[in-house]
Amino acid sequence: MKSAPAAAGTRVDTRAFLEKLPKWVIVILPVAHWVLMSLRHRAAVLPSVANPKITSGGLVGEGKTEYFRIMGVVARAVTAPNGSFVVHTERAAADAAACMQAAGLAFPIIAKPDIGWCGFGVRRIDAPIELADYLAAFPRSERVVLQAYVPDAGEAGVFYVRLPGETRGRVLGLALRYFPQVIGDGRHSIAELIAGDARLARLGDPLHRSRIDPARIAAAGEVVRLATIGSSRVGGLYRNGEALITPQLTTAIDAVARDMDEFHFGRFDLRYASEVALMEGRGFTIIEVNGAGSEAIEAWDPQTRPLAAFGKIMAKQVLLFRIAAANRKRGFEPMGFLALAKLHLNQQRLIPLYPPSN
Repeated sequence: MKSAPAAAGTRVDTRAFLEKLPKWVIVILPVAHWVLMSLRHRAAVLPSVANPKITSGGLVGEGKTEYFRIMGVVARAVTAPNGSFVVHTERAAADAAACMQAAGLAFPIIAKPDIGWCGFGVRRIDAPIELADYLAAFPRSERVVLQAYVPDAGEAGVFYVRLPGETRGRVLGLALRYFPQVIGDGRHSIAELIAGDARLARLGDPLHRSRIDPARIAAAGEVVRLATIGSSRVGGLYRNGEALITPQLTTAIDAVARDMDEFHFGRFDLRYASEVALMEGRGFTIIEVNGAGSEAIEAWDPQTRPLAAFGKIMAKQVLLFRIAAANRKRGFEPMGFLALAKLHLNQQRLIPLYPPSN
């Protein structure tokens, strides 16, 4: 098995049906299914106890640092070093320096909001002046996370579930995430290559905050990565990587999840150097954890048929409600609808305030 590529071409699969649909159309079926599950379990926000030690179970509005705090020694050993602090104008530089020293960080680093979504506000920082600029634009009195930059070429989202009482969990899905890119031909500028790519052209300005010169003519065959993050909103491409799920990988991910207090449902986003090592359950670094609100992003592989994609999403919703129902029986109380709505509104309020990602 070859090493994971730095990115994947995006000129293929431009006919992908789901990618062309408006977001509101895509969510109709999952929302309807959620309502059905809510009626069956007599609680619309029951999944807020799927991971009882995380705000809302990780459904919405939780902080990234909450997952790091519930990690034990085993989980922390395979997680990118990180630290965080609340941004105050008068001491942001000193707090950042202290945070980096305490976490053993050196440039380059990744800076990102504690309460985030879909890669908003995530930026690679290569120097102190860049960090100062980022913090100056960051909303006051909100927590920022500084994390070691992991240069490994491969990125994956590994979906994990474990029912309360089970001694061993399962890896239900694995998505390979490829960063947005263009491939040079020695004749056209990077901007022209973007304009000629149907997926990237839909984004408007994929080079926003990038260090890339859009007028540069890339050499023939040169791969030009356009963004730090691999989110689909910036042109990232998701592929179904279920073929890489092995007993060894499942064992490794299960050991991490069981070393996190009351973690039962969610997605581990990780970087890896090679598919061989990943399948052997080694050579990966966790960069983020998502809880009850995790998307089954492998469903958005452009080659996945729409009905199959929705089937994956709804199958995970069934498991999410089952896990939460079991935790309710154990004495954990779901949060109220209004409390959940406040978390959602706060998250949506913050997103446009974050510095642009790069």
